[in-house]
Amino acid sequence: MKEFGVCAGGKTAYLYTIKNDSGVKAVITDFGAALVSLIVPDKNGRPTDIVLGFDTLPEYEKNPSYIGVTVGRYANRIVRGIFELEGREYRLDCNDGINHLHGGLSGFDKRLWSAVKTSENSVRLALFSPDMDQGYPGNVIVSVEYTLDKDALRINYCGMCDKTTVLNLTNHSYFNLGGRDGGLILDHYLIINAGAIAPVDKFGSVSGDIMDVSGTPFDFRDGKRIGADIDAKHEQLLYTGGYDHHYFLNGAKVAAQAYCEKTGICMSVYTDRPGIQFYSGNYLNDKLVLKGGRKSARRLAFCLETQYAPDSVNKPQFGDNAVLETGGCARHQTSYAFSCSKPEWVK
Repeated sequence: MKEFGVCAGGKTAYLYTIKNDSGVKAVITDFGAALVSLIVPDKNGRPTDIVLGFDTLPEYEKNPSYIGVTVGRYANRIVRGIFELEGREYRLDCNDGINHLHGGLSGFDKRLWSAVKTSENSVRLALFSPDMDQGYPGNVIVSVEYTLDKDALRINYCGMCDKTTVLNLTNHSYFNLGGRDGGLILDHYLIINAGAIAPVDKFGSVSGDIMDVSGTPFDFRDGKRIGADIDAKHEQLLYTGGYDHHYFLNGAKVAAQAYCEKTGICMSVYTDRPGIQFYSGNYLNDKLVLKGGRKSARRLAFCLETQYAPDSVNKPQFGDNAVLETGGCARHQTSYAFSCSKPEWVK
């Protein structure tokens, strides 16, 4: 444990380092339960930091792009910040144009969590969110545990409540498997085992439709470079400036897989969540200064946020269930596994 800085509220934030015997190391801060760095060996054995992050606590306190943090209570968007549970309407802050995004103006990413390092390779963080916090009903206790297994970073989520509410936690890390000097991610290869996405309008709001990806730039089932179709003249890409869409997973063992030819690093995503938000870093820009003084840039990194569908509390057709019943306990797990083996599907 290492002191990271003093928060605006006067409390001290810390950094926790976990590692395994395979040369993988992760640094987590209790502010926002954020993944600050994730270092894995490349094909030559060189330690490579594959996630974006900041050097200082004040940068995490600002962090307009949600870099590395745990977001909640509800990841992604709730359209117009309105939902109904058990006959009562709830109204949330709209902090993303007309929509509520990632838990609101002071979501879980802006909180100091309680943390304990449970072993050399694991750290657990917990947070209490009171009834009507950011407009959400119920007293909720959540925990996030980061564990480095032999070849993977495993994230376990848990949430409990005393009143029916909605809960949709995810990690918002930005990956660049080329490391700090990796350039843009357009040459990364990506496969997503999903046959449909949730289309959006110009405000980023999901319409409630489910769009088949067949014959569109959104089809990653056979794998391709991220940049292959990112600038295609497709309405959905024009709305979001690239990929920023929820994919409905098809139940395959591996939800998604990314590969960087330069470093040889392959990352496989396993999850029990029903979907993934694939975001190609369209709104990153050089106003953000990252670790080591590196300037950010558009499409410098990508996110694969495992989650329930956006606005699923209002869209039963999505088939998700982000509703947590009174006295209930929600448990979910996502793992990011690493190797330096070139996937067979990469041509």
